[in-house]
Amino acid sequence: MSKTLNLIKANASNPKVWLVAGITVAGIIVVAETRRRRKKAMIIKREDFGAFMERFELIPFPQPPPPAAKLPLSGLTFAIKDIFDVKGHATGFGNPDWQRTHEVADKTAVVVTALLKNGAKCVGKTVMDELAFGITGENKHYGTPTNPNMPSNVPGGSSSGSAVAVAAELVDFALGTDTIGCVRVPASFCGVLGFRPSHGAVSTIGVLPNSQSLDAIGWFARDPSILHRVGNVLLQLKAVEPRRGRHLVFADDLFQLSKVPKQKTVHVISKAVEKLSGYQLPKHVNFCLFIASNVPSLKGFCQHSTNLQNGISALQALSSAMVSLQRYEFKTNHEEWLKDVKPRLGPEVSRCVLAAINNTYENVKSLYKVRTEMRAAMQSLLKDDGILVIPTIADPPLKLKKGSSTEFHDRACALLSVASMSGCCQVSVPLGEHDGCPISVSFVTYHGADKFLLDTVLDMYASLQEQVSIASNSAPLPDLNGNMDASELLKEKGNAAFKGKQWNKAVNYYTEAIKLNGTNATYYNNRAAAYLELGCFQQAEEDCNKAISFDKKNVKAYLRRGTARDSLLCYKEALEDFKHALVLEPQNKVANLAEKRLRKLVS
Repeated sequence: MSKTLNLIKANASNPKVWLVAGITVAGIIVVAETRRRRKKAMIIKREDFGAFMERFELIPFPQPPPPAAKLPLSGLTFAIKDIFDVKGHATGFGNPDWQRTHEVADKTAVVVTALLKNGAKCVGKTVMDELAFGITGENKHYGTPTNPNMPSNVPGGSSSGSAVAVAAELVDFALGTDTIGCVRVPASFCGVLGFRPSHGAVSTIGVLPNSQSLDAIGWFARDPSILHRVGNVLLQLKAVEPRRGRHLVFADDLFQLSKVPKQKTVHVISKAVEKLSGYQLPKHVNFCLFIASNVPSLKGFCQHSTNLQNGISALQALSSAMVSLQRYEFKTNHEEWLKDVKPRLGPEVSRCVLAAINNTYENVKSLYKVRTEMRAAMQSLLKDDGILVIPTIADPPLKLKKGSSTEFHDRACALLSVASMSGCCQVSVPLGEHDGCPISVSFVTYHGADKFLLDTVLDMYASLQEQVSIASNSAPLPDLNGNMDASELLKEKGNAAFKGKQWNKAVNYYTEAIKLNGTNATYYNNRAAAYLELGCFQQAEEDCNKAISFDKKNVKAYLRRGTARDSLLCYKEALEDFKHALVLEPQNKVANLAEKRLRKLVS
């Protein structure tokens, strides 16, 4: 510093020196101020995790004097998604152009008033995906709320701010809306409870619509007792009901879509209910085959295959019907405003909106027919005591600013379409972590059984969390090695069973061979072929992984893994497998056709 001062003194008569010095000092001040502002912004951001777009207080109704009972939500705070009307405030719908072009609300939404009447205090409105279109939770105008569990990843949407406010312990519970997963996805990604009630069970008066045939008011909580109390208020439930038996139904084929080991999901739930009274032995079902047989109108929505019995084609068809219904009703609701205002939208939302506005909808009646048939099918499957168990979502939270791929969207919507298209109630329950990411499962039951489902969560939650802790500390058993000749004999028996189309028998023989010799690529590869025939795509993928680890040039393993991944809607990974197969065997027709189809789909 003294050298710099000496230089300035020596050249004090030179105006250029003073100019340079002035610019340098100014630059230092600007940089310091910029850093100060950024730091301040980060502090503010950390305080509320970017969850809120508007802070205010709506004071609860006064507690009635004794001997009246205490209000059920007394002392609790909550936040609401920027889709609910509050008297004197403009409802923004997640978009500044919507807020600018609409008057302030003259009434508060019925659901918000109900919570205030029961003693809860509202502390503000939360950020959401624009126009309630999207499941990542990103918003280019107001910023993306920070996922407290994974700050570098999306919080899930469209009710992102509400989920984050609960996960960050800023409020006791929060309201959102769920159209095609807008409560269930952020609940899963943020590691909290998220409840989507039966369609029409909670009033939507004073709530902006996205697609009224799919929209449902939902809520988030960390504590199952608070989730239950809020449900009793919003659903206007009786305080006491006779206890009923419960029957869990695991959708085994849907768990293939999830990359989380069953040891941390299905096994945890099975162990949890063993210790509880009133639970029958769990059932297992191939859900896709069930809806293929019981929802005949899905045939009109099967895009990739004309055979609904093939893999998860039925679920893809259901998802396609759900997206079409959402877009049709969104266009009916908002096309005029969109064309008049031409709002600024984020790229993901813009694509969804354009697809909705530009589409022509010729099979509208069949959309509603699928919905009716799906509700009846769920009632038939679950009866009066059944609860379907499925993954909430297939994939972990995406990295921020990466955008959602077709693959991510398709895999998510396949699972989310079950409750959205049937109108059934669903709850997403956190089950710890896997590879540093929050994981969850969902319980779904028939339309109108909301109290039954809320009671089940309250009943099971402590036992579930106990089993989560046990599972997180346990390790999978290692493979066994054994006699080579015996394993070859078992492989040949497996081959004979395979040729005779006895797929389960073939799997058993190959499994015994693997127990004796766990380093033979052929055994894994052959078992993968049998798993593909059975529609067990996740197991087929795992076996192909093993086969490739032992033999990097195994063309059949790449082809079979590509087929399994394609069936699991992992398009990019499947494409890479078929490309690899073509490198090893350039004239392979199966790989060539699959590579062309997937390249077109991914692009």
